[in-house]
Amino acid sequence: MPASRRRFLSLGAIAPVASLAQTASNPPAAINETHSLNGEWEFRLDPQNHGESQFWDKPSAGAAGWRTVRVPHTWQVEEENAGYMGAAWYRRQWEAPAAWSASLVRVEFEAVFHTATVWLNGHRVGEHAGKGYTAFVLDLTPHIRWGETNRLVVRADNSFNDSMLPRGKSSDWTPDGGIYRPVQLLITPRVYTHSVAIDSEPVAGTARAALEIAAVVHNAGAEPWSGSADYTVVDEQTGLTVLQAQQPAALRLAAGEKRRVVLPAATLDNARLWHFDHPNLYRLEVKLSSGHLLPTTFGIRKIETRSGRFYLNGEPVRLMGVERMAGSNPEFGMVEPAGWIAHDHADMKELNCVYTRVHWQQDRRVLDWCDRHGIFIQTEVPCWGGNTFKGFGDTVPKDFMNNGLEQLREMIERDRNHPCLFSWGVCNEIPGQQPNGYAFAKRMYEEAKKLDPKRLVSYASNSLFKTPGKDVAGVMDYVMWNEYFESWQRGTPEDLARSLDEIHRAFPGKAIVISEYGYCACTVERPEGDFKRISVLRHHDEVFRERDYVAGLIFFCYNDYRTHIGDKGAGVMKQRVHGVVDVYGTKKPSWEVLRHEASPVEWLRVTGKPESIHVDLKTRATVPAYSLEGYQIRAVGYGFDNVPLERRAVELRPIKPGESESLELKFTEKGLFRIQVDAIRPTGFSAATTIWQY
Repeated sequence: MPASRRRFLSLGAIAPVASLAQTASNPPAAINETHSLNGEWEFRLDPQNHGESQFWDKPSAGAAGWRTVRVPHTWQVEEENAGYMGAAWYRRQWEAPAAWSASLVRVEFEAVFHTATVWLNGHRVGEHAGKGYTAFVLDLTPHIRWGETNRLVVRADNSFNDSMLPRGKSSDWTPDGGIYRPVQLLITPRVYTHSVAIDSEPVAGTARAALEIAAVVHNAGAEPWSGSADYTVVDEQTGLTVLQAQQPAALRLAAGEKRRVVLPAATLDNARLWHFDHPNLYRLEVKLSSGHLLPTTFGIRKIETRSGRFYLNGEPVRLMGVERMAGSNPEFGMVEPAGWIAHDHADMKELNCVYTRVHWQQDRRVLDWCDRHGIFIQTEVPCWGGNTFKGFGDTVPKDFMNNGLEQLREMIERDRNHPCLFSWGVCNEIPGQQPNGYAFAKRMYEEAKKLDPKRLVSYASNSLFKTPGKDVAGVMDYVMWNEYFESWQRGTPEDLARSLDEIHRAFPGKAIVISEYGYCACTVERPEGDFKRISVLRHHDEVFRERDYVAGLIFFCYNDYRTHIGDKGAGVMKQRVHGVVDVYGTKKPSWEVLRHEASPVEWLRVTGKPESIHVDLKTRATVPAYSLEGYQIRAVGYGFDNVPLERRAVELRPIKPGESESLELKFTEKGLFRIQVDAIRPTGFSAATTIWQY
């Protein structure tokens, strides 16, 4: 399937551009398509907040003071505007063919940081306030001029704000302002499927999967509607239809009514399960008799936590990975093109990352990549730091609580069908033992479980060092702990071991994930030195591997990252030096060490002569630990001047954690000086590499 098609799977079917060329003699019919509004927009800053009083939202606003930029866009990567926090305006013109006049026309912004006010042809059509990382959709239909040019205007504001999350200056990442993710028009029938939620799990002891499907259907028309909803399931790998609804579900909606509809449950035979080494996907297409078709991708897998362990499709797994801070390349900022998203995540897969988390809601393309290549991810509401609740007293103000809940709801509604979503994160490094922080996290947990009961929910705590049993971590489905001994916290690996055992005693039945650990050269007494990052990684991993209750590890961080409170660099280069690659993706020596530490292969050894080499492999018995299914050993022989001359590959039998395997590979080419041997995942990424030199 082409990337452009995948990109809009959740938006509706795409019609050929030629379909717009209907003549006035043909009566218009409802249309299913998306129309990109990326590209050239006019732009200007508004440091004095004069825009509305000077009528910049009106079609009559002149051209003076505006310049052309390309959306997605952020002004923060422009050196002269890198520190600008405030309002800015965008506008563009677009044609609304008369052929659309029988349709509903909405605009979807995948994200504007952090507050967006939108006008069409001088009419205010809506606002998305204080939610800078979630998508929103506005109805443009009432104010469209059919068959004419229309002007869309957006006011974006990234001022530090104490009434939203992240609160004020509390966030330690870049607050890049603007329309920084894609924008598109959604042209649909006036009765359309707003969203689809699918729960899909394997049926224990069988090759079948149970599907539960619910759709939110909206009648945006002025008349009552009677019709039906149907669905089809397609195997993404083969393109074949594997399931259809037995019969359509009858629907009746009043004018303006939006309703959640539970579609008939179904069972899928011969189900192919989703796993980070086997990212099998299906496509669900929900179709209304109004003509609207809404596809969404999903995977079939079951994640459980019991007795202090994670289970994936019934298999005990201990996971490891690394966190990436988006928006850190100074050339792009938060306006990351698809190629850079793929670059970073492919590099993370080479680092053996199968489990990660992020501090805020992610670009749709990030989740799509993780779905298709196999990385579990926890996305989070951007509630970070002790200052988040400063001055609140024991209770959280209602409007602030609502902002967190709204961000959570928008995140779950859009992203819940992604099989890569391991768990929802409700906050990060808040005062988890204070009444306000405890109440906030508990309320967020309850809402997440209400909206998505079958998915795990947690929060990343840094308040577990003393009296851990009092922490709100005990409310969560599993414990996440950010530990920075030898970095942000004083102490030694021995202190780490004592703290970890105390946390386990407080929560003996819960899985424990080290949600951050690493080394930040962020203060004068901690100068940069990658050798220290390597030392912390190795010595802390030794502590974790001695404890079988540690279910997962997430090293922080993949990359040095841009942040407004960075202690290194200036302007667009202001940053924290915290990663195994720099802001441009250049690898440090710690990259190779992390790759080895995160591999399920403990060692890979080669002996013998070029004509017959012996390969010995042993898998880890402790974190990261999971079965190797569908792996192969691939060897490439190199001759003079490092010219690759011969390749050999052999499939490995299924290997469980702690097991070993030996095999022989024979080469016929003469003059081989070097042989590179890799353990290759089913997804094509190397899990371990060793070099034999003659």
